[in-house]
Amino acid sequence: MPSAVLCLLSAVLSVALGTAPRAAAADTGWSVAPAGGGRPSFYAEGPPGTVLQDTLAVTNSGRAPLVVRLSGATGLRTVFAAPSLRVPARTRAEVPFTVTVPAGAAPGVRSGAVVVRDAKGRTATVPVRVRVGGPALAALTVEHLAVHADSITYDLVNRGTTVLVPRLAVRADGVLGRVLDRAPRTLPVQLRPGARVRLTEPWRDRPALDAVDVRLTVTASGGAHDTATASARFVPWVSVAEAGGAALAAAGAVLAVRRRRGRTPVDAPAELPCIGAELTEGAVK
Repeated sequence: MPSAVLCLLSAVLSVALGTAPRAAAADTGWSVAPAGGGRPSFYAEGPPGTVLQDTLAVTNSGRAPLVVRLSGATGLRTVFAAPSLRVPARTRAEVPFTVTVPAGAAPGVRSGAVVVRDAKGRTATVPVRVRVGGPALAALTVEHLAVHADSITYDLVNRGTTVLVPRLAVRADGVLGRVLDRAPRTLPVQLRPGARVRLTEPWRDRPALDAVDVRLTVTASGGAHDTATASARFVPWVSVAEAGGAALAAAGAVLAVRRRRGRTPVDAPAELPCIGAELTEGAVK
């Protein structure tokens, strides 16, 4: 924004009390309204990233000077030429301000309010409406798909410029055919542009023993569409553990038998050679 314009926006103008429609704080003796008269609220249009400008008028109808603080609209970046304003008695003062349309804002209308607060905490507001221009683009992606023991988890990401209400279809094929087939249904979420959400799809009746390929298909209005796939193997680990235990016991038994056959008993008596004496009968001399 040129420096000359900034200087002009920073000037606070004091003028005679006017008749423009205004929002008054109850029992305060002052009120606020868009400068120029005839407008009940602020309204502007522009594409994402645009800086819009307008002017707020604060009217002090009392007999004493008034000091107020200014704050911007929720969800809209609002900057005033001065954060506070002193208004003489029986006078209207005007203060310029700017509203910046967020760079990634989706096309549509954003609403908020300018808030004015006096030293006693009393407030008055003026509505702010900004229409964001630009092409409407519907796009989403399915990410981080994973299959767990009794559920399927995944992320949905809005990659477009419009708010999306997605629909989900789930399918899973096993070795012998289809094991899961859920028709498209609307999910209870609204995805703003750029938003990411982690969701869980229950699957408590999954196969106990199978190899499956899971496929998620997500659609939304405007032509948004994406799919994601993941594979999983289901094995009944209790049966595997029992079978493994039986096999281990059988292997142990075989090993014990082999060891027993190859061992020489240490307590059996050794065979001793038989020593005999041959007696012969001789003559007596």
